[in-house]
Amino acid sequence: MRRASVTLTATALLVLTACGSGAGKSPAPAGSSALAAAAKDVVSTVAKVDRVAALLPEETRKAGALKLGGSSGTPPSAFYPDPAVKRAAGIDVDFTDAVAKVLGLTIEREEAAFETILPALGSGKYDLGTGNFGVTTARLKTIDFVTYINDGQGFAVKQDNTAQQPVKEIAQLCGLTIGTGVGTTFETTLNSKKSVCTDAGKKPYEVRAFSDTGATLTSLQQGKVDLVMSTINGLRYQESQPASGTRFLSEFRRLDVGFAFKKGSPLTPAFQAAVNQLIQDGTYRKILEKWGTTGSALTTSEISPPERP
Repeated sequence: MRRASVTLTATALLVLTACGSGAGKSPAPAGSSALAAAAKDVVSTVAKVDRVAALLPEETRKAGALKLGGSSGTPPSAFYPDPAVKRAAGIDVDFTDAVAKVLGLTIEREEAAFETILPALGSGKYDLGTGNFGVTTARLKTIDFVTYINDGQGFAVKQDNTAQQPVKEIAQLCGLTIGTGVGTTFETTLNSKKSVCTDAGKKPYEVRAFSDTGATLTSLQQGKVDLVMSTINGLRYQESQPASGTRFLSEFRRLDVGFAFKKGSPLTPAFQAAVNQLIQDGTYRKILEKWGTTGSALTTSEISPPERP
């Protein structure tokens, strides 16, 4: 999954897509407002846990800081509530802050374009990355993940489109035009299965990939695409905003989401233990409740689990 790297105004928060998922339909953030949710503090009381921090490499403990490349877009994963204040908010941000507190670290967050983050981990530019990165077999070849939520792929249509049936099989898309994000798992999934339609003697579907999440939504609103493929929590959040004029259509598949590290990073055991500590002490649940994403809860964090079928 990914999001475009953009700065949002309060108005834009009402109409753009986001990332995340839920096993069931979770409520939108308090008052259906990401701005209200962003103002709620649920991590400042998290304390350092020495036994967890001890899992960090000695040089990391001495340095006391890590550099993170983060991609931001729209609620509820990561976004900017106030363009005048360069402080990101969202699920990704809260989990990063909470884990850092458990480990006794300072995380130096640098805004980065989604598609640049994973390659930058290998070069050493960043120690870790966030961007609602789904765990996939392809990514596991070069990246290690520490999971913190369950995410997934879903579809949305215009609110007045009552004819479109929930999409459970790619073949249902034949002859339609689908909008999605550049460089995403959605784009990869769609492009890899185009032959399904031609093999069945049907008109292939068209994929229109956008680098800006706002452009994706606008194309749906203007009827330039028939459906949008994005993340489940983001599409559900979008549906809750009247100005978006969209309807969540269906889940398609599930993916775990995690902090991303270069392959073989010695940081992963400590980050996994920190996430599990947050699950145990209740902070984990508070973060999900804050963003209306309790359906995305994991029972335990894992290091580089296999891609969900």
